Amino acid sequence: MDGVIAVGVAAALVVAGLSGPHRSPGLDVLGYAALAAGGLALVVRRRAPVAVLAATAVAALAYQVAGFEVPVVAYLFAVYAAVRAGHRIAAVVASVLMLVAVPLALLVSGVHDTGAAFTQSRDVLQLAWLIAAGAAGEALRQAERRADEAERTREETARRRADEERLHIARELHDSLTHQISVIKVQAEVAVHLARKRGEEVPEALLAIREAGREATRELRATLEALRDDDKDPPRGLDDVPDLVRQARTAGLDAQLTVEVRQDAVPTVPVAVDRTAYRIVQESLTNVARHAAAATASVRIDHRPGALVIRVDDDGKATVDSTPGVGLTGMRERVTALGGRLQAGPRREGGFRVQAELPVDPA
Repeated sequence: MDGVIAVGVAAALVVAGLSGPHRSPGLDVLGYAALAAGGLALVVRRRAPVAVLAATAVAALAYQVAGFEVPVVAYLFAVYAAVRAGHRIAAVVASVLMLVAVPLALLVSGVHDTGAAFTQSRDVLQLAWLIAAGAAGEALRQAERRADEAERTREETARRRADEERLHIARELHDSLTHQISVIKVQAEVAVHLARKRGEEVPEALLAIREAGREATRELRATLEALRDDDKDPPRGLDDVPDLVRQARTAGLDAQLTVEVRQDAVPTVPVAVDRTAYRIVQESLTNVARHAAAATASVRIDHRPGALVIRVDDDGKATVDSTPGVGLTGMRERVTALGGRLQAGPRREGGFRVQAELPVDPA
C-alpha cells in the first residue's frame, strides 16, 4: 500500500508539473526529477519518517527553484507520517523552515509577478494544510496508542481471570475430591491389612479398590500441581533453594540454610514434593521480606525416613497472611494435597515459624 501511495503521489506531482507553467525551462529535468523523487520517497515513510521528511522537503524546494509552482503534497504526507510515528518536534521544526524556504525558492526561480495578496493567501493555505496533516497524524497516533492500551488491558484481564479460575478449580478439586479419595484409599488399606492379619484371603475387588485409590490420589495431586503452576519457567525444586537464600541475603536479610540427611533417609524425593518444598521456602522468605521486618532467617531442610521436613524461622514481627489463595493458605493447600501437614505461627522466643512435613514414602 505504501508503494501504491508513493507511485500515485509521484505521478500526480509529475502531471501537475507538466500542466503548470515553467518559469525556468533550462531546469525542467531537475524539476521533473525532484517531483518524482519527492513522491517516491514516501515508500519508506513508515520505516524512516524523519529521513523521508527531509527528502520530501529538499525535493519540494528543488522543484520550486526549478520554476514548478506545484503544491508540496509529498511533504504533507511526510509530515503526517512523522507525527504519526511520534516525531512531532522534527515535523514542527521542518515545517517552520519550509514556510520560510518556499517563498525564497520562488523568489530564486524568478517569480516576481505574484502580488502581495496572492502570496499571503498561498502562505495561509500552506500553513493550513501543514496543520491539518500534523493534526491528522497526531489523532491517528493517539487512536492507535489507545487501541494498543485497550488490547493490552484486555489480555492482562483475561490472563488474570484465567489464573483465578484455574486456582478456583484447584481449590474445588481439593475440597471436593481429595478428602473422599483419601477416605476410600485409607479404608481399603485398612481392610487389606486386617484381612491379612486374620489370615484371610484378600478379595481381588478389594485389592483393585486399593490400587485404584492410590492411582487416583497420585493423579489428583499431579492435576492440582498443574492447575496451580502458573509459571512459564522450568520447574524449581530443592536444588534451587540455595539460590533463594542467596537472593534473600542480597535483599539485606541474614539468611542461613541447613540441610540434614538422617540415617536411613532417602535424599531423593518425588517431583511433586520437590516442587512443593521449593514453593514453601520461596513463599516463606517472601513473607519475611515483605511483612516481618526481620533481620535474620533460617531455612532447615531435614530428610527423615519417610518424610521431608522444611522449617523456616525468622526473628521479625509475627504476622499471618490470611488472604485466600495466597501466602499461608496457598502453602497449606499444596501441603495438604500431598498428604502432609503444615504448622505456622509465632515462636515462643519471638518471630515466626513455618514448618511443613511432606511424606516421601510412596506406600
